[in-house]
Amino acid sequence: MTLTIRSSNSFATFRIIKSIRTSEDFRSIICLARIRPSCGGRAIKLMQEAHFSPEKPAVLEKSSSNEKWEKFHELTTTHHVNETRVPVYVMLPLDTVSMGGCLNKPRAMNASLMALKSAGVEGVMVDVWWGLVEKDGPLQYNWEGYAELVNMVQRHGLKLQVVMSFHQCGGNVGDSCSIPLPPWVLEEMSKNPDLVYTDKSGRRNPEYISLGCDTIPVLRGRTPIQVYSDFMRCFRDRFRDYLGGVIAEIQVGMGPCGELRYPSYPESNGTWSFPGIGEFQCYDKYIKASLQAAAEAYGQKEWGRGGPHDSGQYNQYPEDTGFFRKDGTWNTEYGQFFLQWYSGKLIEHGDNILGAANGIFKGTGAKLSGKVAGIHWHYNSRSHAAELTAGYNNSRNQDGYLPIARMFAKHGVVFNFTCMEMKDGEQPQHASCSPERLVQQVKMATQSAGIELAGENALERYDASAFGQVLATSKSQSGSGLSAFTYLRMNKKLFEGENWRQLVEFVKSMSEGGRNQRLSASDLTRSDLYVGFITKKSILKVKESALV
Repeated sequence: MTLTIRSSNSFATFRIIKSIRTSEDFRSIICLARIRPSCGGRAIKLMQEAHFSPEKPAVLEKSSSNEKWEKFHELTTTHHVNETRVPVYVMLPLDTVSMGGCLNKPRAMNASLMALKSAGVEGVMVDVWWGLVEKDGPLQYNWEGYAELVNMVQRHGLKLQVVMSFHQCGGNVGDSCSIPLPPWVLEEMSKNPDLVYTDKSGRRNPEYISLGCDTIPVLRGRTPIQVYSDFMRCFRDRFRDYLGGVIAEIQVGMGPCGELRYPSYPESNGTWSFPGIGEFQCYDKYIKASLQAAAEAYGQKEWGRGGPHDSGQYNQYPEDTGFFRKDGTWNTEYGQFFLQWYSGKLIEHGDNILGAANGIFKGTGAKLSGKVAGIHWHYNSRSHAAELTAGYNNSRNQDGYLPIARMFAKHGVVFNFTCMEMKDGEQPQHASCSPERLVQQVKMATQSAGIELAGENALERYDASAFGQVLATSKSQSGSGLSAFTYLRMNKKLFEGENWRQLVEFVKSMSEGGRNQRLSASDLTRSDLYVGFITKKSILKVKESALV
């Protein structure tokens, strides 16, 4: 079977011209053929006999054939126990489910999952968008597109990481489509603009509901925490039989981009650009009321009037401001009061959501995780300005990640962190970056808190250098390695010849604890994955099919 990637769409489609009708007849060999440079680096040969149809209805039923498939998969792919193995997941496109609530391009998705399975990945990650599922009205949920995806993932013997995405899609790095919050929520925001984060200039950010109103019934009689809880509870009930099995992990969104942070560096409309310090987001009336109460309790009522007046603007550098410069206000009594309150509110927000999620998903067998942003620019400055505006009270004098890790530990949550692929030497000198030191600090924090650390790449990368950095980060002799890695992101470029080869080698290296550096050209044992020439006797002819 041959797959040629031709078009600009997001992923590959296979056309299977023959399939086995029953699971009893099922026999398969999945392997990767050599990618020939003469094909422009864009041809992938994939051989498979398949027992399923590429398009099946989204009916979630645990059939005996599914159980046999799972057992067969376990027997054929589990060769030995490897404690150093780091499972690799791949993020699906942001628009995996359409605005109409249906699975986008199911045949293409089916083919792409087949290819990922052949590469040895553990599973895939998908955003379950609040703006899609509950868009028709409060407590009116449509899970059907995601149900179809769960079925498809299960048929391929893959696992699924599900993100409870309570933020909008659009306006940030890598956002390739626009998925706003539910229309009825946007209607409430138009009536009450203080429901969203606000900066000192009065700019409103509709990405995510302000944490200031977490416990206030501002959404048609429900609090935001109640709305998120109802959403997660309905998801649990809809997919109960698959939690802990196909659905291996629930990542709980807690802010913009699904990350526990303030929207301090929004790219939309050119508001912010790298490596700007960002701005504090504490000017909606709900957060301001909290600051005023905290200042009065501290005995400094005047400190509650707003955020620091000398903290600069989005695209400035730390030394351009009175607050963030080397000997700035950040390191005064006032500065420490404000930063502790600001970061404390963020941790409280995460604690509220994760506490609710833990109560809902406890006993299902699915892991819970939360995501923290890898803000590596200005890390080498004293104040760590970009981290401070995002809500991480991390500076030369303060560890901002240990309190977050301890809060995660309270709920048994995996700490998911980005920028795992980045090296210090690749960053522009003027930005004072240090992603490597940042990752090491986070590894120490999670180890101290006794929780698992998982990782992601922050930017799309296909090169050996990036994969090698993730591989090096994933290993540890002291128990501070990665428990899993999720690759950003599945798209047409991933399936191009050299990019695909790099991914295959990376996945194999991660599965072998870093011992494998290159895939062999042949495999006499005929294992599930190898690169090389394949005899015609072991394959089922499949027509060439282009991307759709």
